[in-house]
Amino acid sequence: MGTIGSHQPNHVIPAYYAAKGALATMGVSLAKELSNTGITVNTVSPGLILTDELEAAYRVAAARKGWPEDWESIERKIVESDFPNPCGRIARREEVADLVVFLCSERADFINGQNIRIDGGAVRYV
Repeated sequence: MGTIGSHQPNHVIPAYYAAKGALATMGVSLAKELSNTGITVNTVSPGLILTDELEAAYRVAAARKGWPEDWESIERKIVESDFPNPCGRIARREEVADLVVFLCSERADFINGQNIRIDGGAVRYV
């Protein structure tokens, strides 16, 4: 598991982003090392994922910033200020898990050596 920070590192905790960048690079190297073995190696790089911890932290931040108290409104504010993306929301854990399960399936046998973002389109480059 990676992070979109391997594509666009943040200024906070630079060592974390350096490690995630190295993880993505290692995935590509491992894919080459395991050529012709039938083993595929990919990195899944999500943006923000709605977890209990993320929600709790943003509820505290929302109270400090004077945002509304309901989660739907808080999530809109997060997308406006911290995590802009065309989907207009934060990923759910199940969505990320579904991608991982797909990549582990035979239907994904030709996907190899990739750093796949699941970020609602937040990282903008071709």
